[in-house]
Amino acid sequence: QVQLVESGGGLVQAGGSLRLSCAASGSISSLASMGWYRQAPGKQREPVATITTGGTTNYADSAKGRFTISRDSAKYTVYLQMNSLKPEDTAVYYCSALSRRAGTYFSYWGQGTQVTVSS
Repeated sequence: QVQLVESGGGLVQAGGSLRLSCAASGSISSLASMGWYRQAPGKQREPVATITTGGTTNYADSAKGRFTISRDSAKYTVYLQMNSLKPEDTAVYYCSALSRRAGTYFSYWGQGTQVTVSS
């Protein structure tokens, strides 16, 4: 089992910045990657950015150039630095983790943190 605890959401004006944090605990030795997803009201959850244990990152087109995912391996924490925020970035942001055990992948989710960008 992997537990994820997010923090850092809030209300910000358009053009502002926020940094989300996600601390992992539990069976962290099995982690293959971690990432951030978001879900706006009335929409499906969508990926924002991911980072593997090897440091490879991937971004959604909407996040490229504005968001940066990073990790502190010593603290088992992943960050999402969000700059130049837009009202359309308003959503609940979820931390996710993918672990691999005995050839099977397992997904874990945090409780979510609200990000609201005002125009």
